Amino acid sequence: MTAGTCRMPDSARIKHHWVRLCIALVTQCALAAQCALAAQAAPPRAAPARTLPAPARASPAHASPRHVMSLSLCTDALVLALLPPARITSVTYLAHRSTDPTLAAEAARVGTNYGTAEEVLAQAPDLVLAGTYSTPATRMLLRQLGAPMLVVPPATSFAAIRTSVRLVARALGVPQRGEALLAQMDITLAAVRRARPSPAVRVAAWSGDGYVPGKGTLFNAVLQAAGGINVAATTSGGRSGSFDIEQLLMAHPDVLAYSADQAAPALKTDTSNHPLLLRLYRARRITYPPLPLDCGLPRSAQAAQQLQREMLAVMHVSGGPR
Repeated sequence: MTAGTCRMPDSARIKHHWVRLCIALVTQCALAAQCALAAQAAPPRAAPARTLPAPARASPAHASPRHVMSLSLCTDALVLALLPPARITSVTYLAHRSTDPTLAAEAARVGTNYGTAEEVLAQAPDLVLAGTYSTPATRMLLRQLGAPMLVVPPATSFAAIRTSVRLVARALGVPQRGEALLAQMDITLAAVRRARPSPAVRVAAWSGDGYVPGKGTLFNAVLQAAGGINVAATTSGGRSGSFDIEQLLMAHPDVLAYSADQAAPALKTDTSNHPLLLRLYRARRITYPPLPLDCGLPRSAQAAQQLQREMLAVMHVSGGPR
Protein backbone atom coordinates (compact mmCIF):
# COMPACT_ATOMS: atom_id res chain seq x y z
CA MET A 1 0.00 0.00 0.00
CA THR A 2 1.30 3.48 -0.84
CA ALA A 3 0.43 6.98 0.22
CA GLY A 4 -1.29 7.45 -3.12
CA THR A 5 -3.94 4.89 -2.19
CA CYS A 6 -4.59 6.35 1.26
CA ARG A 7 -6.54 9.50 0.40
CA MET A 8 -6.91 12.05 3.18
CA PRO A 9 -10.51 12.86 4.14
CA ASP A 10 -11.92 16.27 3.18
CA SER A 11 -11.54 17.83 6.62
CA ALA A 12 -9.48 20.86 7.55
CA ARG A 13 -8.46 19.26 10.82
CA ILE A 14 -6.78 16.25 9.25
CA LYS A 15 -2.99 16.56 9.32
CA HIS A 16 -0.37 14.98 7.13
CA HIS A 17 0.72 12.49 9.76
CA TRP A 18 -2.74 10.84 9.49
CA VAL A 19 -1.72 9.40 6.13
CA ARG A 20 1.59 8.19 7.54
CA LEU A 21 -0.21 6.59 10.49
CA CYS A 22 -2.66 4.86 8.14
CA ILE A 23 0.19 3.30 6.18
CA ALA A 24 2.06 2.24 9.30
CA LEU A 25 -0.96 0.61 10.93
CA VAL A 26 -1.97 -1.28 7.79
CA THR A 27 1.58 -2.57 7.46
CA GLN A 28 1.57 -3.65 11.10
CA CYS A 29 -1.75 -5.42 10.60
CA ALA A 30 -0.26 -7.44 7.73
CA LEU A 31 2.64 -8.45 10.03
CA ALA A 32 0.49 -9.08 13.09
CA ALA A 33 2.30 -12.20 14.31
CA GLN A 34 5.76 -10.60 14.15
CA CYS A 35 4.51 -7.45 15.82
CA ALA A 36 2.99 -9.43 18.67
CA LEU A 37 6.23 -11.29 19.31
CA ALA A 38 8.26 -8.11 19.18
CA ALA A 39 5.89 -6.38 21.57
CA GLN A 40 6.26 -9.18 24.10
CA ALA A 41 10.06 -9.14 23.90
CA ALA A 42 10.61 -5.39 23.93
CA PRO A 43 10.85 -3.59 27.31
CA PRO A 44 8.03 -1.11 27.98
CA ARG A 45 8.72 2.47 27.07
CA ALA A 46 6.71 5.62 27.32
CA ALA A 47 5.12 6.80 24.08
CA PRO A 48 5.15 10.49 23.26
CA ALA A 49 1.82 12.15 23.96
CA ARG A 50 -0.13 13.07 20.86
CA THR A 51 -3.72 13.48 19.76
CA LEU A 52 -5.06 11.39 16.89
CA PRO A 53 -7.13 13.57 14.58
CA ALA A 54 -10.70 12.43 14.02
CA PRO A 55 -10.76 10.71 10.62
CA ALA A 56 -13.34 12.04 8.20
CA ARG A 57 -15.73 13.37 10.80
CA ALA A 58 -18.53 15.57 9.60
CA SER A 59 -18.08 19.27 10.16
CA PRO A 60 -20.57 21.19 12.34
CA ALA A 61 -22.24 22.48 9.18
CA HIS A 62 -22.94 18.88 8.18
CA ALA A 63 -23.90 17.06 11.39
CA SER A 64 -25.10 14.02 9.44
CA PRO A 65 -22.47 11.80 7.81
CA ARG A 66 -22.19 12.58 4.11
CA HIS A 67 -20.12 9.54 3.11
CA VAL A 68 -21.17 6.22 4.66
CA MET A 69 -19.52 2.85 4.11
CA SER A 70 -21.03 -0.55 5.00
CA LEU A 71 -18.99 -3.66 5.82
CA SER A 72 -21.70 -6.32 6.20
CA LEU A 73 -24.59 -7.58 4.09
CA CYS A 74 -27.24 -6.70 6.65
CA THR A 75 -25.98 -3.13 7.13
CA ASP A 76 -25.74 -2.91 3.33
CA ALA A 77 -29.48 -3.48 3.10
CA LEU A 78 -30.20 -0.98 5.87
CA VAL A 79 -28.07 1.85 4.51
CA LEU A 80 -29.38 1.37 0.97
CA ALA A 81 -32.94 1.61 2.29
CA LEU A 82 -32.22 4.72 4.35
CA LEU A 83 -29.87 6.88 2.26
CA PRO A 84 -29.64 8.11 -1.33
CA PRO A 85 -26.73 6.68 -3.35
CA ALA A 86 -24.83 9.99 -3.26
CA ARG A 87 -24.27 9.56 0.48
CA ILE A 88 -22.98 5.97 0.28
CA THR A 89 -19.33 5.41 -0.61
CA SER A 90 -19.69 1.63 -0.92
CA VAL A 91 -21.43 -1.55 0.22
CA THR A 92 -19.99 -5.05 0.26
CA TYR A 93 -19.52 -7.27 -2.76
CA LEU A 94 -22.15 -9.56 -1.19
CA ALA A 95 -24.84 -6.97 -1.90
CA HIS A 96 -23.64 -6.56 -5.47
CA ARG A 97 -23.76 -10.34 -5.99
CA SER A 98 -26.98 -10.88 -4.09
CA THR A 99 -29.71 -13.08 -5.54
CA ASP A 100 -32.20 -10.62 -4.05
CA PRO A 101 -33.14 -8.44 -7.05
CA THR A 102 -34.06 -5.37 -5.01
CA LEU A 103 -30.80 -5.34 -3.07
CA ALA A 104 -28.67 -6.04 -6.14
CA ALA A 105 -30.34 -3.19 -8.09
CA GLU A 106 -29.81 -0.74 -5.22
CA ALA A 107 -26.19 -1.85 -4.71
CA ALA A 108 -25.42 -1.35 -8.40
CA ARG A 109 -25.79 2.41 -7.86
CA VAL A 110 -22.92 2.64 -5.33
CA GLY A 111 -19.34 1.41 -4.96
CA THR A 112 -18.12 -2.01 -3.86
CA ASN A 113 -15.88 -3.06 -0.98
CA TYR A 114 -14.49 -6.33 0.34
CA GLY A 115 -14.37 -5.29 3.98
CA THR A 116 -10.67 -4.42 4.17
CA ALA A 117 -9.07 -1.70 6.25
CA GLU A 118 -7.22 -0.42 3.18
CA GLU A 119 -10.54 0.26 1.46
CA VAL A 120 -11.86 2.14 4.49
CA LEU A 121 -8.76 4.32 4.60
CA ALA A 122 -8.87 4.95 0.86
CA GLN A 123 -12.59 5.82 0.76
CA ALA A 124 -12.40 7.92 3.96
CA PRO A 125 -16.06 7.61 5.03
CA ASP A 126 -17.60 9.84 7.67
CA LEU A 127 -19.19 6.74 9.22
CA VAL A 128 -18.58 3.01 8.89
CA LEU A 129 -21.42 0.55 9.51
CA ALA A 130 -20.46 -3.01 10.46
CA GLY A 131 -22.07 -6.15 11.81
CA THR A 132 -21.24 -7.86 15.08
CA TYR A 133 -19.58 -10.79 13.34
CA SER A 134 -18.34 -9.25 10.10
CA THR A 135 -14.74 -8.25 9.26
CA PRO A 136 -13.33 -8.58 12.82
CA ALA A 137 -9.77 -7.59 11.84
CA THR A 138 -10.97 -4.45 10.08
CA ARG A 139 -13.19 -3.49 12.99
CA MET A 140 -10.31 -3.94 15.45
CA LEU A 141 -8.04 -1.70 13.38
CA LEU A 142 -10.72 0.97 12.96
CA ARG A 143 -11.23 1.02 16.73
CA GLN A 144 -7.49 1.52 17.21
CA LEU A 145 -7.60 4.41 14.75
CA GLY A 146 -10.57 5.97 16.50
CA ALA A 147 -12.54 5.91 13.25
CA PRO A 148 -16.28 6.66 13.51
CA MET A 149 -17.94 3.25 13.37
CA LEU A 150 -21.35 1.88 14.33
CA VAL A 151 -21.59 -1.87 14.98
CA VAL A 152 -25.16 -3.09 14.43
CA PRO A 153 -26.13 -6.30 16.26
CA PRO A 154 -28.21 -8.92 14.45
CA ALA A 155 -31.99 -8.55 14.76
CA THR A 156 -33.83 -11.80 15.44
CA SER A 157 -37.30 -10.37 16.16
CA PHE A 158 -39.50 -7.56 14.91
CA ALA A 159 -38.85 -5.67 18.17
CA ALA A 160 -35.11 -5.93 17.48
CA ILE A 161 -35.68 -4.76 13.90
CA ARG A 162 -37.31 -1.59 15.25
CA THR A 163 -34.33 -1.01 17.53
CA SER A 164 -31.79 -1.57 14.73
CA VAL A 165 -33.57 0.65 12.22
CA ARG A 166 -33.90 3.51 14.70
CA LEU A 167 -30.28 3.12 15.81
CA VAL A 168 -28.95 3.31 12.25
CA ALA A 169 -31.41 5.99 11.10
CA ARG A 170 -30.39 8.28 13.98
CA ALA A 171 -26.71 7.72 13.26
CA LEU A 172 -27.28 8.62 9.61
CA GLY A 173 -29.32 11.70 10.48
CA VAL A 174 -32.50 10.38 8.84
CA PRO A 175 -34.79 9.39 11.74
CA GLN A 176 -37.91 10.32 9.75
CA ARG A 177 -36.95 7.93 6.98
CA GLY A 178 -36.46 5.17 9.56
CA GLU A 179 -39.89 5.79 11.07
CA ALA A 180 -41.47 5.73 7.60
CA LEU A 181 -39.96 2.29 6.92
CA LEU A 182 -41.18 1.02 10.29
CA ALA A 183 -44.67 2.42 9.70
CA GLN A 184 -44.88 0.51 6.43
CA MET A 185 -43.64 -2.60 8.25
CA ASP A 186 -46.44 -2.21 10.81
CA ILE A 187 -49.06 -1.87 8.07
CA THR A 188 -47.86 -5.08 6.47
CA LEU A 189 -47.74 -6.93 9.80
CA ALA A 190 -51.29 -5.83 10.58
CA ALA A 191 -52.47 -7.26 7.25
CA VAL A 192 -50.59 -10.49 7.98
CA ARG A 193 -52.24 -10.82 11.40
CA ARG A 194 -55.70 -10.49 9.85
CA ALA A 195 -54.99 -13.32 7.39
CA ARG A 196 -53.42 -15.83 9.78
CA PRO A 197 -54.40 -19.42 8.90
CA SER A 198 -56.47 -21.51 11.28
CA PRO A 199 -55.34 -23.97 12.34
CA ALA A 200 -51.74 -22.88 12.30
CA VAL A 201 -49.53 -24.53 9.70
CA ARG A 202 -46.63 -26.68 10.92
CA VAL A 203 -43.53 -25.74 8.92
CA ALA A 204 -40.00 -27.11 8.77
CA ALA A 205 -37.33 -24.87 7.26
CA TRP A 206 -35.24 -27.65 5.83
CA SER A 207 -32.39 -26.79 3.52
CA GLY A 208 -31.44 -30.37 2.74
CA ASP A 209 -28.16 -30.15 4.65
CA GLY A 210 -30.09 -30.91 7.84
CA TYR A 211 -29.92 -27.49 9.52
CA VAL A 212 -33.21 -26.28 11.00
CA PRO A 213 -33.59 -22.86 12.71
CA GLY A 214 -35.26 -23.01 16.11
CA LYS A 215 -36.35 -20.49 18.72
CA GLY A 216 -34.60 -17.14 18.91
CA THR A 217 -34.02 -16.97 15.16
CA LEU A 218 -35.38 -14.46 12.69
CA PHE A 219 -36.96 -17.29 10.69
CA ASN A 220 -38.94 -18.33 13.76
CA ALA A 221 -40.14 -14.75 14.35
CA VAL A 222 -41.18 -14.27 10.71
CA LEU A 223 -42.93 -17.64 10.56
CA GLN A 224 -44.83 -16.96 13.79
CA ALA A 225 -45.97 -13.62 12.41
CA ALA A 226 -47.22 -15.42 9.30
CA GLY A 227 -49.28 -17.83 11.40
CA GLY A 228 -47.02 -20.84 11.17
CA ILE A 229 -45.55 -23.16 13.78
CA ASN A 230 -41.83 -23.83 13.49
CA VAL A 231 -41.51 -27.58 14.17
CA ALA A 232 -37.86 -27.12 15.18
CA ALA A 233 -39.01 -24.78 17.96
CA THR A 234 -41.19 -27.54 19.41
CA THR A 235 -38.52 -30.27 19.54
CA SER A 236 -35.16 -30.70 21.31
CA GLY A 237 -35.77 -27.76 23.59
CA GLY A 238 -36.55 -25.51 20.65
CA ARG A 239 -32.91 -24.94 19.77
CA SER A 240 -31.57 -24.66 16.25
CA GLY A 241 -30.00 -27.91 15.18
CA SER A 242 -29.91 -30.63 12.57
CA PHE A 243 -32.56 -32.99 11.27
CA ASP A 244 -31.88 -36.02 9.15
CA ILE A 245 -34.68 -37.30 6.93
CA GLU A 246 -36.00 -39.68 9.62
CA GLN A 247 -36.19 -36.89 12.23
CA LEU A 248 -37.82 -34.59 9.73
CA LEU A 249 -40.56 -37.12 9.01
CA MET A 250 -41.09 -37.81 12.72
CA ALA A 251 -41.62 -34.06 13.31
CA HIS A 252 -44.58 -34.38 10.91
CA PRO A 253 -44.59 -30.89 9.35
CA ASP A 254 -47.44 -29.85 7.09
CA VAL A 255 -45.09 -27.93 4.82
CA LEU A 256 -41.37 -27.86 3.97
CA ALA A 257 -39.88 -24.39 3.47
CA TYR A 258 -36.80 -23.84 1.31
CA SER A 259 -34.69 -20.77 0.68
CA ALA A 260 -35.48 -19.30 -2.73
CA ASP A 261 -31.81 -19.31 -3.70
CA GLN A 262 -31.48 -23.09 -3.17
CA ALA A 263 -31.52 -23.92 -6.87
CA ALA A 264 -27.91 -24.70 -7.73
CA PRO A 265 -26.96 -28.40 -7.98
CA ALA A 266 -25.54 -29.61 -4.66
CA LEU A 267 -25.61 -32.58 -2.32
CA LYS A 268 -28.23 -30.90 -0.16
CA THR A 269 -30.41 -30.36 -3.24
CA ASP A 270 -30.15 -34.06 -3.97
CA THR A 271 -31.17 -34.83 -0.38
CA SER A 272 -34.22 -32.60 -0.76
CA ASN A 273 -35.19 -34.73 -3.75
CA HIS A 274 -35.13 -37.96 -1.77
CA PRO A 275 -37.88 -40.24 -3.18
CA LEU A 276 -39.71 -40.42 0.16
CA LEU A 277 -39.73 -36.64 0.56
CA LEU A 278 -40.93 -36.22 -2.98
CA ARG A 279 -43.76 -38.67 -2.41
CA LEU A 280 -44.92 -37.04 0.83
CA TYR A 281 -44.10 -33.38 0.21
CA ARG A 282 -43.96 -32.80 -3.53
CA ALA A 283 -47.08 -30.59 -3.33
CA ARG A 284 -46.25 -29.25 0.15
CA ARG A 285 -43.16 -27.19 -0.54
CA ILE A 286 -42.83 -23.43 -0.30
CA THR A 287 -39.94 -21.02 -0.76
CA TYR A 288 -38.93 -17.94 1.17
CA PRO A 289 -36.68 -15.01 0.23
CA PRO A 290 -33.34 -15.52 2.02
CA LEU A 291 -32.27 -11.91 2.66
CA PRO A 292 -35.16 -10.68 4.87
CA LEU A 293 -35.02 -13.92 6.86
CA ASP A 294 -31.24 -13.75 7.31
CA CYS A 295 -31.14 -10.00 8.05
CA GLY A 296 -33.61 -8.20 10.28
CA LEU A 297 -35.09 -5.55 7.99
CA PRO A 298 -38.41 -3.72 7.61
CA ARG A 299 -38.77 -5.94 4.52
CA SER A 300 -38.96 -8.94 6.85
CA ALA A 301 -42.66 -8.12 7.22
CA GLN A 302 -43.09 -8.58 3.48
CA ALA A 303 -41.30 -11.92 3.81
CA ALA A 304 -43.87 -12.95 6.45
CA GLN A 305 -46.63 -11.97 4.05
CA GLN A 306 -45.08 -14.01 1.24
CA LEU A 307 -44.66 -17.04 3.51
CA GLN A 308 -48.28 -16.73 4.59
CA ARG A 309 -49.58 -16.58 1.02
CA GLU A 310 -47.57 -19.64 0.04
CA MET A 311 -48.67 -21.58 3.13
CA LEU A 312 -52.35 -20.79 2.46
CA ALA A 313 -52.01 -21.76 -1.20
CA VAL A 314 -50.33 -25.09 -0.39
CA MET A 315 -52.86 -25.97 2.28
CA HIS A 316 -55.72 -25.16 -0.07
CA VAL A 317 -54.36 -27.33 -2.86
CA SER A 318 -53.24 -30.23 -0.65
CA GLY A 319 -56.42 -30.37 1.40
CA GLY A 320 -55.24 -29.12 4.81
CA PRO A 321 -52.90 -30.44 7.51
CA ARG A 322 -51.19 -33.79 7.11
